[in-house]
Amino acid sequence: MDKMDDFFILKSSVVSHDTLSSGSVSWQSPSNIALVKYWGKHGEQLPQNASISFTLNNCHTKTTLHYAKKESKGFDFEVYLDGKREEGFEPKIVSFFKRVEKYIPFIHEYSFKIETSNSFPHSSGIASSASGMSALSLCLMDMERLLNPHLIDAHFFFKKASFLSRLGSGSACRSIEGPLIVWGGHKEIEHSSDLFGTQYPYEIHANFLEYQDTILLVDKGEKQVSSTVGHGLMHGHAFADARFSQAYDNLSQMKTIFKSGDLDAFIALVESEALTLHAMMMTSHPYFILMKPKTLEIINHIWAYREETGSKVCFTLDAGANVHVLYPKNEKEEIQLFIEKELSKYCQNGQYINDCVGNGAKKL
Repeated sequence: MDKMDDFFILKSSVVSHDTLSSGSVSWQSPSNIALVKYWGKHGEQLPQNASISFTLNNCHTKTTLHYAKKESKGFDFEVYLDGKREEGFEPKIVSFFKRVEKYIPFIHEYSFKIETSNSFPHSSGIASSASGMSALSLCLMDMERLLNPHLIDAHFFFKKASFLSRLGSGSACRSIEGPLIVWGGHKEIEHSSDLFGTQYPYEIHANFLEYQDTILLVDKGEKQVSSTVGHGLMHGHAFADARFSQAYDNLSQMKTIFKSGDLDAFIALVESEALTLHAMMMTSHPYFILMKPKTLEIINHIWAYREETGSKVCFTLDAGANVHVLYPKNEKEEIQLFIEKELSKYCQNGQYINDCVGNGAKKL
């Protein structure tokens, strides 16, 4: 067991269980978009390579956790999405509770009602599991803080929330804070860890402040393959070792880019990372093509626009068909006009979400 695991367990062991009878806590937690992608995991939700992400602002999940003391042991909860009972979510919550119970043992002593809502379509490639699991973890940490106010400071609170989030959904550990979060140990990034996300600790050029992300909703339906299945396909993948090495090197390059403000280098690295992620899925066994024809149309339009105008717009992708259009704030007006006139026609029902880099979760 890792020493940090021990630390979180020891902290939990001194919690008083007599001070809360019933109540509720609420948190809003954002999604995030990885620039250097994590793809492939080992052990208990540990990444095969380090990643770095922009924390988003407008794409978020709001979760209220209602709790009531009970006598019986075992997990007791119900999940509601937008006011409707969602039993389909509950097996994932059971798996999450089983992973975290040794770190927050009080979950056996309460009945829970989990009420959640997203500002974006669920399971559409906008990392709803990241925002959802991080919001739930923050609510659970709020309970632990109420039970144990003298032992939990803000630094510990957010670190453990990230740690718990990871056990629900790997990328969720990058949704607790912002604006740039590293997850995964990397020798060149101080305090980076496989166990939780950490704020990027080095200089960030003004070019990357208030960066914009418009998410083009090419396909708002369920993803063709879940992220869990996708990560599993990296086991025994012919190109896995080369990919993990590439990601490590790309994160090293990203340090230089963030310091220098080199937007051309940023574009080249971010787009390469996005296409490499999809290449891993296209060359796995079984193989999947997660992009749609309209995804490719959008990419080609972005490339043509950049060539014609000298714009610093670029794209990235998660494990789905939607496109994240990234651009500096000083191009906001022009790029949003380009999206409305040229790219929105490739979106399902013309829908897209204008977002920007944010600073993380907040208590409601």
